[in-house]
Amino acid sequence: MSAVTFLPNPSDPAHPPGHALLRFPSEIDFSNARDLLGVILAGVRTAARPRVLVLDLSATLFMDSQGVRLINDVRRLLRPGTRVYVVARPDSVAGRVLELTGLRRDVPVYDNLPEAMAA
Repeated sequence: MSAVTFLPNPSDPAHPPGHALLRFPSEIDFSNARDLLGVILAGVRTAARPRVLVLDLSATLFMDSQGVRLINDVRRLLRPGTRVYVVARPDSVAGRVLELTGLRRDVPVYDNLPEAMAA
């Protein structure tokens, strides 16, 4: 399954030390959320113990409550002290779901990737 990309994109700015970036697929729902959790946690374990995990939902065109649950599960299962930032355009479905469910109050959400990586 290649739903989440862990390899660096040469066009992305270099990751600051201690930051890990995970790109989410175009859809997050009941059919893939459970598998994504395993892929994300395995990817984070292979990273050099990031202090900040940036979840990039920029390309996510559809997300339901399973996406919110996935983000909460990731936060809960990470090493204590690891911060989670989310990237979601405010006008996107993912951004709207994060707003409606109140997750934006609990997790910093940035409009674009450079802002999240600089935080």
